[in-house]
Amino acid sequence: MLKLYSYWRSTAAYRVRIALNLKRLSYQTIPVHLVKDGGEQHKPEYREKNPHGLVPLLDDNGKLLSQSMAICEYLDETHEGPGLLPSEPFLRAQVRSVCQTIACDIHPINNLRILQYLKGQMGVSDNAKNTWYSHWVQQGFSALEVQLSAQENQCQFAFGEEPTLADAFIVAQMYNARRFEIPLDDYPRLVAIEQHCLTLDAFKDAQPESQPDAT
Repeated sequence: MLKLYSYWRSTAAYRVRIALNLKRLSYQTIPVHLVKDGGEQHKPEYREKNPHGLVPLLDDNGKLLSQSMAICEYLDETHEGPGLLPSEPFLRAQVRSVCQTIACDIHPINNLRILQYLKGQMGVSDNAKNTWYSHWVQQGFSALEVQLSAQENQCQFAFGEEPTLADAFIVAQMYNARRFEIPLDDYPRLVAIEQHCLTLDAFKDAQPESQPDAT
């Protein structure tokens, strides 16, 4: 069975859980608490598996793979089930563009270790930290809203009539935006995609509060 080292509130792990569910794959969740005792991701036994000290980490019969985009594409390429990327090259590239906007531009400068660094070493206040977070989410969401609203034939999913990795990445990032109480009125297309996706079990079952380590 596939094993996923995960933390219930990790946006990156959330994306992978959605992908696993969309592929209809069984997997075992191995919780890695990112806060308790200074963060279990820093413990030597976990660092041996993932020197980056991050989640998610996929264990496929001893083959270890980190980074959510790499994991999702690996699952899509190696397992049967619904495709997570369109077959048409340009559309496939567009899906990757949305995913990378989230995974490369929004999330990395807003994840837990960055926020901890801002508060700890940089000494910023909670208000300043939240302003930082909100700025980068809104900048990224504004671009995505324009990109996705420009489609001639808009569907309930980001691209087409079936969910893709773009939807998985959008839904996970929207969760974080809501968690930090970022206003979403300016992003009706993103909200509509999120709300439609959350009617599907593959997305609902991947939600943070549904995870075994949710606290």
